[in-house]
Amino acid sequence: MKREEAEKLLHEKVEQGEQVSPVLPEGVKNYLIDIDGTITEDVPNEQPERMATCAPFPDALKTCNKWYDEGHLICYFTSRTEDHREITETWLNKHGFKYHSLLMGKPRGGNYHWIDNHLVKATRYRGKFTDLVEKNITIQVFED
Repeated sequence: MKREEAEKLLHEKVEQGEQVSPVLPEGVKNYLIDIDGTITEDVPNEQPERMATCAPFPDALKTCNKWYDEGHLICYFTSRTEDHREITETWLNKHGFKYHSLLMGKPRGGNYHWIDNHLVKATRYRGKFTDLVEKNITIQVFED
């Protein structure tokens, strides 16, 4: 999926005169991928100059670009501030990461519990970037 096509999917959607959130086509995933400690070494916000020398994790580059080429949306999401956008984009482009968007300002500290009105699936990175597999696990949800 080309960037322009992906952006069209994410623009305002109106049904029966009301704005609603867009729904992606069947089989298209919207990957929200952390940068530091996930696709490269963990570079603290306080040391952005380290981005000039850190290398990507090869399995992350291969897998993320494969997902992009398969037509999925790729958004890198980082706790870096807007002041670090240029160095971050330069690093992504230098190493050949394909992506549709880059969100800055993710909350720091981890241990996230994401609450949303859309279906959210979360996968914790633990040192190996591969295609995703299905597993049955216990999760916390709101009471019905």
